[in-house]
Amino acid sequence: PATNIQDLHQFGEFGGVNPSITDSSTYTFLEAESMSETFLGHMEGCFLYSRHWNPSNKYLADAMATMEGTESAWITSSGMAAITCALLQLCNSGDHIITSVTTYGGTYAFLKNYLPKFNIDVSFVNISDLESVKEAIRPNTKVIYTESMTNPLLQISDIPKLKQIAKGQGITLMVDNTFTPMIISPAQLGADIVVYSMTKFINGKNDCVAGAICGSNEFIESLSNVNDGTAMLLGPVLDPLRSSNILKNLHTLHIRMKQHSSNALYLATRLQQDGIKLIYPGISNHPDHKLMNSLMNSEYGYGGILAMDFNTADEAADKMRKLQDVGAGYLAVSLGYFKTLFSNSGKSTSSEIPEDVQKEMGLTPGLVRFSIGLDNDIERTYQMFKTAILK
Repeated sequence: PATNIQDLHQFGEFGGVNPSITDSSTYTFLEAESMSETFLGHMEGCFLYSRHWNPSNKYLADAMATMEGTESAWITSSGMAAITCALLQLCNSGDHIITSVTTYGGTYAFLKNYLPKFNIDVSFVNISDLESVKEAIRPNTKVIYTESMTNPLLQISDIPKLKQIAKGQGITLMVDNTFTPMIISPAQLGADIVVYSMTKFINGKNDCVAGAICGSNEFIESLSNVNDGTAMLLGPVLDPLRSSNILKNLHTLHIRMKQHSSNALYLATRLQQDGIKLIYPGISNHPDHKLMNSLMNSEYGYGGILAMDFNTADEAADKMRKLQDVGAGYLAVSLGYFKTLFSNSGKSTSSEIPEDVQKEMGLTPGLVRFSIGLDNDIERTYQMFKTAILK
């Protein structure tokens, strides 16, 4: 994936090594007929209006498609916009979706609470139980939706086997790869559509909110169609300046993912030896460790996300406060930042999931999700963790 991006040659209009930022919402045409043809989707290479396409977003879309190995991509103003637009483009009233019960809280809320108003039904399953996925299929099933590494329990989705289940049944396999860019390449493993919150690792700075949808030319063209394209009509366009910043950050992603992964593995190994209950796919006792080994691009490691179980919400709150006080990181939601971030998932990013469902899926009240930063001296960070969380 990193080598693919390295092969991109994108220059500014005056020969700048960075593509020029287009500070325009609308674009001129030399002929009225050209405008009409562009509206109809019959003309290539012309920009019409920045809600539809703009050059800065096109540069980033091309880079994301290159990284994922898809024909095309579309840029959105948030990760949720990417997820919701893609699903609404695929599904009509009366359709059915199968999804992992372990998923980001905002995604869960959209699937559980919002889609019923459109008469779109959703079945929540344990995505690791492939038989339950098969049993959930109906004649009107249009999408199997999952995350490469689920949030926050860090299950690994068996993308090739999910594709086998979907194949031949008119079912689209859609994968959120936010936790594992470059580490897992869902489109290469069989996913039809890959979505991202670029807010997280892709951008890496926590200074903007953005998303991406990677897929076939046909699907991206349908999304952006002026007459019935969901992304075009709902309008979640990303500002070109932000898009330009993300594109520059994308070119350091391979370096950052290796460091996130290296630091997370070091902490997970040492803290597990100290008796801390934790979840990390890079540890051999993780139930999906072998599966991840078979799917991953190993040079990038197992990712920067790990979870620790402190039994109760009160104990989790105490540990997080102490970690922040000793300088190990910040008590904050989100992930993919150069500093370590941590939050109690059940009380924050998964709070949309009802407590009885949290219990059923194995999300304990004291589970804390950690996004491990780019610390240069990870042994020093480990000593901070020991001071804060070990009695």
